Amino acid sequence: MKKVTFIIFILCTHFATAQQDSLYVLEADDKYVEDQFYVGVNYNLLTKSPSGIGQSSFSYGIIGGFIKDIPINRRRNIGFGLGAGLSFNALYTDLLATEEADGSISYQAVPDDISYKRNKLSLNFVEFPIEFRWRSSVAEDYRFWRIYSGVRISYLFSGNSKFVTDSETIKFKNPDIRDLQYGIYLSFGYNTWNFYAQYDLTNVFEDDLYTVNNESLELSVLKAGLIFYIL
Repeated sequence: MKKVTFIIFILCTHFATAQQDSLYVLEADDKYVEDQFYVGVNYNLLTKSPSGIGQSSFSYGIIGGFIKDIPINRRRNIGFGLGAGLSFNALYTDLLATEEADGSISYQAVPDDISYKRNKLSLNFVEFPIEFRWRSSVAEDYRFWRIYSGVRISYLFSGNSKFVTDSETIKFKNPDIRDLQYGIYLSFGYNTWNFYAQYDLTNVFEDDLYTVNNESLELSVLKAGLIFYIL
């Protein structure tokens, strides 16, 4: 009888401990989220442009912001993310923007007889990423694999052209840049270091405003670089 009582006691203790562990995991799971600050750097590559228009220097972008994590499963490793942030982009091209006397903008390829140092189009946005998230994480481990993909909606707050030669610097605002832009993106990696790519689905400029070399002026951008997530 003593042996039976001892066995029952051991089993009850084990069951109680297991229940306690399960409750701890469940409690941890109920609170576990991956709200994150992010910052990234990328190379901007033109994927659409008129003939004779190319990139003249290293074009770059910087992004940063915060994403709210919304898990949808019990393990909390699958969910959605809603965020807000800023992006700063520089496009160095052979496309020369000229401000006319009436305030309008005209575009052409930089003439061969003009020597210049820099020809930059700056695009700065407030951005709102909406993404689907998968990760291999658990509540007790902050190092894990991740794949995040979604749509990034961008609203322009500043756009200007800057042309620099040995003798002068010409800078002005571009009112013809599309205010609302969007693109699809993907980020994946392990722990803090992650690869990032985004393809913009909209034209940089308002549609059908300009032609260059008898072609519609369309500029779309492919971005590729690194993004860092910080808890």
